[in-house]
Amino acid sequence: MSDLQLDSASRSERSIAVSVRGVTMDFGSGSPAVKDASFDVETGSFLTILGPSGSGKTTLLRMIAGFQKPTHGTITIAGKPVDADPPNRRSIGMVFQKLALFPHMTAAENVAFPLKMRRTNPAEIPGKVEKFLSLVRLDGYAERRPHELSGGQQQRVAIARALVFEPELLLLDEPLAALDRKLREEMQLEFRRIQKELGVTTINVTHDQREALVVSDDIIVMDQGLIQQHDRPVGLYRAPNNLFVASFIGVSTFIDGIMTADGLKVGDLLLPGSATPEATLGAPARGAVRAEQLRIGTGPEALAGCEIEMDGKVEDVIFEGERLIYVVGCEHAPDIKFQIYHHDPHGFDIFEIGSPVRIGWHAKDLKIFNHDARQ
Repeated sequence: MSDLQLDSASRSERSIAVSVRGVTMDFGSGSPAVKDASFDVETGSFLTILGPSGSGKTTLLRMIAGFQKPTHGTITIAGKPVDADPPNRRSIGMVFQKLALFPHMTAAENVAFPLKMRRTNPAEIPGKVEKFLSLVRLDGYAERRPHELSGGQQQRVAIARALVFEPELLLLDEPLAALDRKLREEMQLEFRRIQKELGVTTINVTHDQREALVVSDDIIVMDQGLIQQHDRPVGLYRAPNNLFVASFIGVSTFIDGIMTADGLKVGDLLLPGSATPEATLGAPARGAVRAEQLRIGTGPEALAGCEIEMDGKVEDVIFEGERLIYVVGCEHAPDIKFQIYHHDPHGFDIFEIGSPVRIGWHAKDLKIFNHDARQ
């Protein structure tokens, strides 16, 4: 049995924590905020709903939380309709972008609040608070108030508060959006560590592609209220369903042409590639090749194995610290600006603007979609 078959088999044996079926939310504006969404979330998994502003992701999360009732469709948590219990009795923890910590309470008092609201035995509360402050690595901070904590520490208090009553489901509504990049990346790893340690089923909403790829077991990409793709991070990145997913995740060069039986026809060029099933022969099509799949160099060794090669000139060099991005124009494809990640970890030669170079890629790495392929 292949690894893929084993993965599918193991997934089928897991229980379903959240089930969304045919869910639509129509606010009467003429275009539903969410349209016919259906998916399952496995118990103990981390799902991220990813999309741009206005894609419907937060509306979908609010319906799962029970804050809004769908116009159509059903949502169940552990087999029960989400609205079967009042909000204060649902086993759902939430962390929002606005953390809403009580400023007059200490960190420990903030974490203890949900336990008191649920009438937990007072004798058990200090031990639970200590356990979850330790889980989020805030030992020694119990008596500090929010204004005495850094942004990242406040985030950790909010996480501990959402988890202290041990909910069946944790919902995250862009809780890292207000943090600076370095702290946001650190907290992404913390979310993943805590979720794996506790095994709590988690649904996260974000517009940050890196965050989605780093923390998630599964990702749903939304646009215009529709689910564009539901997949594992690697599958989503390497095999996007359509042009929107290909453009929203990662850095790609897009090439317009006509779909033929042999590939993408671009002027006098014929570029072989991997066409999606929806790509129509003779119709306008758009190819996409990711920046890390393109090769750049001056000698044949840099392009070894590439089926497609062409001469070009460096038009721009973008330094991002850990990598360089080259923007390359080619005489035989004047309307295309190729974006290429640097690929020489040994010498790390830097090509100056104006340098003649040769670029290439493997045919299988050019994904070809219908030009209007937006589900």
